[in-house]
Amino acid sequence: MARPPPSPPGSPRATTPLHNSSAAQGPQVGPLLSSSADRGPTDAPGPPVPLGPIPSSSANTGLPSSHGPTPLAGLEISSPSPSTTQPAAPPPLLRTHRMTTRAQDGIYKPKRLFTVDYTTCSPPLQPRSVREAMQYSEWDAALRKEHSALLQNRTWDLVPRQPHFNVLGNKWVYRIKHHSDGSLNLFKCRLVAKGFHRRPGIDFTETYSPVIKPVTVRTIFTIALSHNWPIKQFDVNNAFLQGPLDDEVYMVQPPGFVDPDHPIHVCRLRRAIYGLHQAPRAWYTALSSFLVEFGFRKSHSDESLFVYHRSGVTLYFLIYVDDLLLTGNDSATLSAFQLALATKFSLKELGDVNYFLGIEIIHTASGYVLSQHRYMIDILNRFHMLDAAPISTPMASSAPLTLCDGTAPTDATRYRQVLGALQYLVYTRPDIAYAVNKLSQYMHAPTANHWQCLKRLLRYICGTLSYVLAIRRTSIPLRLTAFADSDWAGDKDDRTSTSAYLVYLGSTLISWKSQKQRTVARSSTEAEYRAIAHATAELEWVQNLLKELHHPLSSSPTLFSDNLGATSFSSNPRFHSRMKHLALDYHFVRQLVQAGRLHVAYVPTAQQLADMLTKPLPAPRFTLLRSKIGVVDTSFILRGRVREKE
Repeated sequence: MARPPPSPPGSPRATTPLHNSSAAQGPQVGPLLSSSADRGPTDAPGPPVPLGPIPSSSANTGLPSSHGPTPLAGLEISSPSPSTTQPAAPPPLLRTHRMTTRAQDGIYKPKRLFTVDYTTCSPPLQPRSVREAMQYSEWDAALRKEHSALLQNRTWDLVPRQPHFNVLGNKWVYRIKHHSDGSLNLFKCRLVAKGFHRRPGIDFTETYSPVIKPVTVRTIFTIALSHNWPIKQFDVNNAFLQGPLDDEVYMVQPPGFVDPDHPIHVCRLRRAIYGLHQAPRAWYTALSSFLVEFGFRKSHSDESLFVYHRSGVTLYFLIYVDDLLLTGNDSATLSAFQLALATKFSLKELGDVNYFLGIEIIHTASGYVLSQHRYMIDILNRFHMLDAAPISTPMASSAPLTLCDGTAPTDATRYRQVLGALQYLVYTRPDIAYAVNKLSQYMHAPTANHWQCLKRLLRYICGTLSYVLAIRRTSIPLRLTAFADSDWAGDKDDRTSTSAYLVYLGSTLISWKSQKQRTVARSSTEAEYRAIAHATAELEWVQNLLKELHHPLSSSPTLFSDNLGATSFSSNPRFHSRMKHLALDYHFVRQLVQAGRLHVAYVPTAQQLADMLTKPLPAPRFTLLRSKIGVVDTSFILRGRVREKE
């Protein structure tokens, strides 16, 4: 379309009717362009042109209001009917270019303000603030539940703030708890004090709180299974809030729950709260005092074990912070104790034990199996190794590791993160104990070769996700057996030896260890004898534990070693001069043997079960020993459980 030539400055400009792009919409008129941004590609720049007959303010025209509307002959603008519910659309604009817009055709869409309905959105895993958490029904309910528990327990008193107060901050911590199969359990919130601002020795003193030892847990499981005793599990609601606080501690009011009547007051804590250094100790003191009043006695072998023994009634109570286990031989006494415990503390009864400290306890026809299947999946997902190719052994037997292997250094932080996560996996997987111990010796300066070996260990875990530790039902009386072994001068860097032991109660493996010896052994007999001494110390501890459980052994334990020199040396009354630097270990073992409290016997190397905890082994040998020590494949059980849930 040809445009008319521009008029000279100061002369009136005639209007020219424009053709509409659609006949159904009628003629279109509007203001001429006043800026180069609205011109067509062939428009020549020109002076500003006055607006057409649009009776609107400068907000609609983009020009100051001084350019008042000028009537234009023959222009009719229709206004919407007063009865319509839609807002009145502004009049169409006069265009002088070929591009057609909705505004120029009189088409307008009403503005809609969208608001987010947080009740229908998926709640985040970790809300960034209290304000965000309160927008979701799940997190809001968890916050209010925790705050109500704090008030019901009279955790604090609001007092005016004084200049000499050392007032601690706090924050809400959010966590989603899952079942053993990974399904959602509950949304949990905790108010955590910023206790790192407190000074040890001035603001607090005692902080240590013991937890149950893994060996004690496996021993209790073995005894209860052999007697067909039920094992009950409990969880304490707001455990740290149950402990009274003796120190004077002040804290700001929790975010999102500030008292409107006293907004500048601070909380003087009457009970321990999460984040305080002395909180675990206060909770343990409160719980242990109640147990002693009921009639329990604290074990000297494990301070988190309490034993009740009266008139033929025996109860065992195990504590791991707020996770509790209870078993015994009398159902009436068990029920009475549960009622007294629930009256004193806020308890959640979880029934028979099935998921304890992240370990799934699967009940089978022959006993229990302890599985950390979910934990292994989380580790592999975290370090992107879930789809890695599986391998049959955790370490290669052909290439020993050294500190300086000539390869480039690797990321030490990530290396330590992987090993730190694998430490807890040894709880149920003794087959990786040596690999974790060996790789942990290079955490201060890992290399690319060490990282490859660590990835190999993850590949081994990826291929053995269904392997578990079996706890078998054993006939009474139970026997205590141990295997001790050593790899003489196996460390290529400093020529120290690696010693290991396995301890069995009946047919259940309850204790194991793989560790590097602190000094260099000058002979294989010396290295083996040190391993015997370490195993003997563990046997003595287990025997003392069994005595406190009122379950003494009917016969002396037997310790097997595959070194004839060390075996004979433990019972030989003659003290050889070449072993004089081992006098302490020598007298320790020999006195027990002579007193009849220990029997040291020889076992062929082919039957030495502790051999897999001292050095890397070929696949056939490793697989054989793994099946013998009690690590079994229960993939058929796990598949059956999945089918049942489906």
